[in-house]
Amino acid sequence: MSEKTPHLSVIIPAYNEAKRIGNTLLDVDKYLSEQDYSYEILVVIDSTGGDNTSEVVDNYKKLVKNLEYLVFKGGSGKKGLAVRMGMLKTTGKWRLFMDADSATTIDHLEKFWPLVDQGFEVLITSRDKKDVKGARQAVKQPLFKRMLGNFGNILTQIFGVWGIWDTQNGFKMLSAKAIEDIFSRAKVNGFGFDIELLALAKKLGYKIGIAPANWINDPNSRVTLSSYLYVFMELLKIRWNLITDKYNVKKDKTE
Repeated sequence: MSEKTPHLSVIIPAYNEAKRIGNTLLDVDKYLSEQDYSYEILVVIDSTGGDNTSEVVDNYKKLVKNLEYLVFKGGSGKKGLAVRMGMLKTTGKWRLFMDADSATTIDHLEKFWPLVDQGFEVLITSRDKKDVKGARQAVKQPLFKRMLGNFGNILTQIFGVWGIWDTQNGFKMLSAKAIEDIFSRAKVNGFGFDIELLALAKKLGYKIGIAPANWINDPNSRVTLSSYLYVFMELLKIRWNLITDKYNVKKDKTE
């Protein structure tokens, strides 16, 4: 990545995203190139997907400013590991991760900067009106995903992150300090990493700012029924880790 510290790092996890990643990279670069701050873009590619995502991204380096990519072997459902690697590798003062399908578009950044001015260091977008006014889903998910999502939200309220109803939207930004504090402790490699991130942020005393998302469901989403079930298992693991202080939050506070 760039030797000079950029104002913003954008991390995009990718698993079998050869068909979609190109348009997202062009959209991100077009928007950021019109801003008055420096930036870098890192695509973290899980090579076990088996397609040619890395070749596609490599070709786009000719068109997209400050674009790099990182390849690792993780396996299906290891989005948390991909995001953690990207967040810890990049150097931006602020670091954003977003989905390769751009379901929450890059211009949502405009809603984050006023929250930064208010002192928030962990910023998320929500599709749930219970979190923030103006949240909406332009194209709704299938019924079974909505039902599982609602059930998962209730469990999350009980066992993980009280007060946030949409923990899973894939568009979040953190300060460099929050990144080091939170992702250096994180242990969840799957889709439940968002819950762990927010639970740790609350435990460590970070203010969490919530901006409304105008979210568009992608019918080719990688999230399956088994993904939801796995998140529930990870939620229980997160709860146990908090109870037993596996994250060393209590220990660090007493030192």
